[in-house]
Amino acid sequence: MGEDMSDGHEHNGHENVPSRQRRRFPGISSRTYEHPADRSALVALRKLSGFDTVFKALSGLLPERSLRLLFLSDSVRVSDQQFSHLNVMLRDACYILDLEKVPPMYVSQDPQPNAMCIGLDEPIIVVTTGLVELLDEEEMRAVVGHEVGHALSGHSVYRTILLFLTSLAVRVAWIPLGNLAIMAIVTGLREWFRKSELSADRAGLLVGQDLQASMRGLMKIAGGNHLHEMNVDAFLAQAEEYEAGGDLRDSVLKILNVLPRSHPFTTVRAAELKKWAESRDYQRIMDGHYPRRDEDKDTSVRDSWRESANHYTTHVKSSKDPLMKLVTDLAGGAGDLGDRVRRGFGGFANPAQKPPRGPETPRPSDSPGDDRPPRDDS
Repeated sequence: MGEDMSDGHEHNGHENVPSRQRRRFPGISSRTYEHPADRSALVALRKLSGFDTVFKALSGLLPERSLRLLFLSDSVRVSDQQFSHLNVMLRDACYILDLEKVPPMYVSQDPQPNAMCIGLDEPIIVVTTGLVELLDEEEMRAVVGHEVGHALSGHSVYRTILLFLTSLAVRVAWIPLGNLAIMAIVTGLREWFRKSELSADRAGLLVGQDLQASMRGLMKIAGGNHLHEMNVDAFLAQAEEYEAGGDLRDSVLKILNVLPRSHPFTTVRAAELKKWAESRDYQRIMDGHYPRRDEDKDTSVRDSWRESANHYTTHVKSSKDPLMKLVTDLAGGAGDLGDRVRRGFGGFANPAQKPPRGPETPRPSDSPGDDRPPRDDS
């Protein structure tokens, strides 16, 4: 069962002072909060031609020690003496998710709000000054939990390789085909990392245990420190409008817009997190029923893959996106599909946007007194 954390709990000799009681999850497995799309995207990534070779090569070549020295020399390491409030949050998050070794955490001077978890042998968490200045304590607690979730899931390795390959792609852009091969892997890594962000958002909620704080943090990342000008319901309505709006052309543009990004769009993240927070799965976790780390070795890869496939099937069927509706129609053999194709991309617009059709003129074959058999339009 999960354990309640009371105010003033001592852990590893340091006092945690959460503003209220929080549930702790001893031995929790990262499978508890990992989004099905995260797992299936990682499976697809590992099947990408050449990925294993690149992964093994870079795992031995990447300058891990150099990376650590860089942050040690040019950033501020969080401790009891420096950014002590972040140090408390970090230890608190590790205690809640039962991560035994607390990763080093650095604050880097950068006005752009951002955070990341990188490293091959051991994870390092980095947050920017822009993020520290933007978020309040509870919002920041969710972000720290988000990064600790990345660490527990082992995401830092792939994130580090993504950063390196992105840089390398720029350097070798002049080499014929060389850049193309690298960009194929970079694209696969980005697709996986966008999905992994949905998992880490869930970990942040398990640590903060305050959905409103998580929502506020995402809104601030999207719109800055102007909460008095923003509204959670209106922000979530944007996500619905984004998914359902437009026609097939907009669906293609959405794909093109997201391809170069390492993170999903903020409204989409907020909507996904709220949906999970209201699910029975989340309530069961909060009640202390969740997969344990010591059971990970017994889990079936096939079952995990099946769960991911089921998630995608459900997502496609319930999606309001015109492209997803087309996929559903193709799978189901919709009767009006041919007509919609003939009318072009505009034929895939939201049905609510179609002009009303007038009364149909009877065809000669349907005229009174015509004794020919009716036409079969099936």
